[in-house]
Amino acid sequence: MNDWLVSIEGTEAGHQVALGLALLAALLHAVFGALQKGRHDPWMSRGAIDLSYGLMAAPFALFVVPWPEPHMWPIFAGAYLIHVGYKLAQGYTYTKGAYTVVYPVVRGTGPLFAVIGAYLLFGETFTGVQWIGVGVLLAGIFGLAVYNLIFQDVGRETLKAALALAVLTGFFVALYTTYDAYGIRATANPITFLAWFFFIDGLFFTPWIALVRYRRMVNPPELGPLAVRGVIGGFVAFASFGSIMMATRLDKVGEAAVLRETSTVFAALIGWLVLGEKVGPRRLTLMALIALGAVIVEMGG
Repeated sequence: MNDWLVSIEGTEAGHQVALGLALLAALLHAVFGALQKGRHDPWMSRGAIDLSYGLMAAPFALFVVPWPEPHMWPIFAGAYLIHVGYKLAQGYTYTKGAYTVVYPVVRGTGPLFAVIGAYLLFGETFTGVQWIGVGVLLAGIFGLAVYNLIFQDVGRETLKAALALAVLTGFFVALYTTYDAYGIRATANPITFLAWFFFIDGLFFTPWIALVRYRRMVNPPELGPLAVRGVIGGFVAFASFGSIMMATRLDKVGEAAVLRETSTVFAALIGWLVLGEKVGPRRLTLMALIALGAVIVEMGG
């Protein structure tokens, strides 16, 4: 598998595989966000998910895949710190705002920063049509933010803080997308990078925050349902984050990051059908506009 993946890097076949992986990541990341924002406290949910995928990745990292090259350890340290910042920003964002309010802003601001990062780090450039797509995407983002500022009633007192945190989280999304793309390209074996990333990222931060929070709760959640959510989320995380990381190795980082933001449409449907949040035609239209911008970027490449 590793040899085949390496052989299609930068080819048309690699582009098509990366396209499919980015779309898969879009769907699964919306599911992942809903799992974290769902019935449990976001910190507890994320802790259970991280612990699950860290434990699942451990035997593969330690005993199955080749060990990372020496130059990879500083890269893993950088990835760990960036993801710590991302998780902190995401956790506070979800505690301040409704899922359908903050998620599109998080996912929408991410690609703009990612496009800039891909240009600075990898020398990637966009065509005129692709920049039109970015403009359409941003119009949907800022239109959604303005709409929420005017009409959102639930959590009104924390809405501005939630939107500011969502933009910060979007910055971290772009930062980890670009940096992880650098990391997965820096090793000869991308499967090694994925296994060790999930192992390190899963076990050494969020589970400990969740444990401290659990001990301080007056009415802590039942561990059984939380564990089930964690295991499901762990598998979703493997498929979601693994897909986008591999897509950025096979093809352009900026295009993969932008195309993933079609997840806003999936998020709207999940928020409405599963979480019982009101979406409404105007907000749904603005979310679709974000997704349309991502499609234009892909078609204009």
